[in-house]
Amino acid sequence: GLTTTKRPSLIFLSPLLVLSLCTLILGLYPALIEPLVAHWSLLQGGPGDMHLKLFAGFNSALGLSAISVSIGILFFWLRKRTDTGAPLRRNMISAEEIYRVSINVIDRVAIWITGRTQRGSLSFYLGVILMVVLILPLSIALTVETPWPTNWVIADHPAQLVIGAIIIVGCVTAIVAPKRFMAVLMVSVTGYGMVAIFALQGAPDLALTQLLVETIVLVSFVLALRALPKRLWVGLSTIKWGRAVLAIALALMVVYIAIAMMAARSEAPISLSFPELAYYEGFGKNIVNVTLVDIRVWDTFGEITVLAAAATGVASLVFAGRGFGTRLRAHEVAPGSIDRGSEAMGDQNSKEVGLRVARRFATSSNQDWLMAGNTLVAERRSIIFEVVTRLVFHTVLLLSVYALLSGHNTPGGGFAGGLIAGLALTIRYLAGGRVELSESMRIAPGMLIGGGLALAGIAGLVPVLFGDAIFTMYAWEFWLPIFGEHKFVTSTIFDIGVYLVVLGLVQDVLRSLGSEIDELSEGRSPVEQHDVSHSATLGVGR
Repeated sequence: GLTTTKRPSLIFLSPLLVLSLCTLILGLYPALIEPLVAHWSLLQGGPGDMHLKLFAGFNSALGLSAISVSIGILFFWLRKRTDTGAPLRRNMISAEEIYRVSINVIDRVAIWITGRTQRGSLSFYLGVILMVVLILPLSIALTVETPWPTNWVIADHPAQLVIGAIIIVGCVTAIVAPKRFMAVLMVSVTGYGMVAIFALQGAPDLALTQLLVETIVLVSFVLALRALPKRLWVGLSTIKWGRAVLAIALALMVVYIAIAMMAARSEAPISLSFPELAYYEGFGKNIVNVTLVDIRVWDTFGEITVLAAAATGVASLVFAGRGFGTRLRAHEVAPGSIDRGSEAMGDQNSKEVGLRVARRFATSSNQDWLMAGNTLVAERRSIIFEVVTRLVFHTVLLLSVYALLSGHNTPGGGFAGGLIAGLALTIRYLAGGRVELSESMRIAPGMLIGGGLALAGIAGLVPVLFGDAIFTMYAWEFWLPIFGEHKFVTSTIFDIGVYLVVLGLVQDVLRSLGSEIDELSEGRSPVEQHDVSHSATLGVGR
């Protein structure tokens, strides 16, 4: 048969031909490129005054060029003598093979690591994260020279020693607690202990915020515990103490790094200038609040954005496949229908008649405030708590507004005010149940969070319309009859946005961990609830 030889395409040869042609032309007429070379030489610190010549005489450069050309001609002449047409034998591994082998090794290692770490256990994942956080910074801190303070102050006040001892006892009790509820209470003891520490250190804003956050977190934990088994650490004592050792080691590492950082400071901290900035630039006396809404307002805006994203994610997971913007109204619920399934066992005992009488007596036709009488069975109600709720709910709301508006000069602000308003909603929910929570807030949490973010963003964009930098704050002083001189700072608008975001977040937590669990547990008898909790406990034991 005929054999054909494929010639290289002109497209692939064109770069070589163009370069060769340019080399030939510029070699014969060097004046075409001489200005560019002279300019480059001048920029690099060279003489700048130079000329290109076709032949500069016999020198080393010409000799090296002649040798290179001669070797190339020799190899070209030997090509026909050595080319037998057989495929070349490669003694070296190509780069492509190295790449493929490396990818295969990485895939196998990834599969091995995934099979031993991705167990579907959130506690295990958290342990891996904390282990990395412990090892990496500590290894760096131990390999470099670490400064150490020379003056030590154990406590500024004897009460701090007592509070520290209480916190330690709470931590140890949380580790050995057999039930989840007791462990949660002991963890809260540490949080409330930090409230006392902040108060003794002269930080009322931090103490107030920590107190409110700890209370909201405690309520959230208690609400979530209803969907978890009561027992804790069933058959896992070894893992329990291993986690305790990891937590203690991480705490010691953080304390070690904090002490080293404080001892390494050689200049005055920038926070020393915050009082003057807060008073003369932020027009407020509360340094903490002015710092949050003025000096570092970008950080605060990013934080409330993260809160909004977290709330949206939690709601999307809890209410997956169902709309979470609808509200349950009190008139849509039959009197005493909530938790009706929990009476199944109670109707079999001798108290059946008494419970029926109590329900008829507790059921009220009054459609005013606090609908517990129409939505909860009698055994789930607390008349004392309902009365207290009626007395303190509106007062707590007014306190939240006061904390919001006065936070620029006194302890408070949008974050603390939003948490206080959230506590008011929590009290009303605990008194009246999930229907009462829906009745208490006519605006969906998503609207509150989105509106708060929008208001905070508008407060930052409006100054741009006046030619100022974003998030520039203004202040107006005015006089009111009876009340006297007052001052309004536009950062209050931003603080109101923070207030709405936090309030929406708390309402979302109450719906997700409170009313949603209530709805899922409705219609389930005490026997079924016991079976579910017992099965979950056995699952944890395994």
